[in-house]
Amino acid sequence: MKTKVVHAITRMILGGAQENTLLTCRGLHERPDYDVTLVTGPALGPEGELLTEAEKLGLRVIVVPEMRRAIHPWRDWVAARKLRRILRDLRPDIVHTHSSKAGILGRYAARAERVPVVVHTIHGLPFHPYERGWKNRLYVWLERKAARWSDKIVCVADAMTEQAVAAGVADRSKFVTVYSGMEAEAFLECDWQRRAMRHRLGIGEDEFVIGKVARLFELKGYEYVVEAAKRIRNAHPNVRFLFVGDGILRGTLEAQAKRLGVRDWIVFAGLVPASQVPAYLSAMDALVHASLREGLARVLPQALLAGKPVVSFDVDGAREVVIHGETGYLVPPKSVEGLVVSLCEIIENREQAAGMAAKGRELCRERFRWQTMVAQLDTLYRELLDAR
Repeated sequence: MKTKVVHAITRMILGGAQENTLLTCRGLHERPDYDVTLVTGPALGPEGELLTEAEKLGLRVIVVPEMRRAIHPWRDWVAARKLRRILRDLRPDIVHTHSSKAGILGRYAARAERVPVVVHTIHGLPFHPYERGWKNRLYVWLERKAARWSDKIVCVADAMTEQAVAAGVADRSKFVTVYSGMEAEAFLECDWQRRAMRHRLGIGEDEFVIGKVARLFELKGYEYVVEAAKRIRNAHPNVRFLFVGDGILRGTLEAQAKRLGVRDWIVFAGLVPASQVPAYLSAMDALVHASLREGLARVLPQALLAGKPVVSFDVDGAREVVIHGETGYLVPPKSVEGLVVSLCEIIENREQAAGMAAKGRELCRERFRWQTMVAQLDTLYRELLDAR
């Protein structure tokens, strides 16, 4: 008899949590002993969508139109009602929720419908230093409440556990770390695409490319990279920058780059499908990650798997992949000076940087395979069902 699993996530846009969820559903769907359903809200916004990919994989997908990211009491109440009805019809053995909104509503619905096992994954906590105080208090209260409806809380980095425990979300024994899986082979073998991708982007073979992969949104830190770009270019005129992603801040960032005189040296690649990220990484010589909050940014292990040295702000789970001086460089959040110094160090000492990238590749090679993630979740599910 198959184990019925429902995965619920707020929206299937192009993003780390969504790719994690898609690959988890894919892995379980390919196992003969699982029956998998993906429940999600509409993929609204300029970030692209992964619903098409889910359907190509043959997954059963149910869209709840009212399940949106923003807090909206009426829509949230309707979404919760619909989630309960879906669970009542499907009668799953396990509900596994992802992201804050689906995590709260989905866990409530699962408890109300007496689902045997409830699991939640924290990809990034909703409360953080850059959020308003009243919202942080509300989010902490909601997460504490929902934690009581959870049999286990999966974190994509140890740092997420530490932050959640410190906030009193739940006792440490309720948490387990399962690193977010990805198509590792695509990154390990991406270098063959380098020349063609550089030609397509108008980048010369003798130019050193510093890349960043993230949505052009608040807290993604592009503004610090643009500011650093001017100083790096002054020291190393053969440097180009490649920004992969799109979003509401594109116009603002282009205006900043123009004002600083570096617009001609930045390639805004725009939104690209997840399947093309390895090709874009192949065109880079180093990756910079300047987000101010992120559970554990998938692009960090992706870049290391691709053999690219990395510089990252020291936030959340970054240090679990970027070991300072060994697999890359960590700099204080918002530090333009730190970005300039570390990136110039990579440019000027390329053999040393290549050695760090090689160490990072070995660290990430097995840890971040999606098959490893699915196997760990399968073991967790079985343990929780047996305990029931």
